[in-house]
Amino acid sequence: MSRAPTQGRLIAVVGPSGVGKDSVMEGLAATPGFALVRRVITRPSAAGGEDFDGVTQAQFDRMAGQGAFALHWQAHGLSYGIPETETAKLQQGTDLLVNLSRAVLVEATRRFPGLIVLNLTAAPEVLAARLAARGRETPQDIARRLARADLALPQGLDIRTVDNGGALPDTIRAARAVLDPQQEPLDAPR
Repeated sequence: MSRAPTQGRLIAVVGPSGVGKDSVMEGLAATPGFALVRRVITRPSAAGGEDFDGVTQAQFDRMAGQGAFALHWQAHGLSYGIPETETAKLQQGTDLLVNLSRAVLVEATRRFPGLIVLNLTAAPEVLAARLAARGRETPQDIARRLARADLALPQGLDIRTVDNGGALPDTIRAARAVLDPQQEPLDAPR
């Protein structure tokens, strides 16, 4: 039996660089009840990866100063923001998937009571291969990102961990199962 929420849940998808957060989020969003949050990032929109709004640092700072973000933070030399307008879908009962930094999780929990953290993991060799394949980082950048892979999550959060070291459809099925064990299983998109 499917859950019938009156309020959607914000689901923070976290994990080390290269774990496949964007792929898992896109797979979940292709199933009923989930939608993606489009982030604002201070990098060119043509940089690839997720679908985001690229802005300059000056534009980002102006938006933050005007209260445009529900959450914002800095990581890897970039600024990231979650527009307030994106979170409005929660009022419609939609579960929203958002790629968040571990550093902003405590603030996210205060802002969004009931926040769920979907913690994706994979073996270090899987992470290294994926980072190299995407071609966005130097070998030094990859080494720095891998060094951060084992950072602990803050205590007291609703954390649900799924390994994404194997086939994506298996990960999507496992993620759906941990996010809502009462939900009827669906075939994950292939």
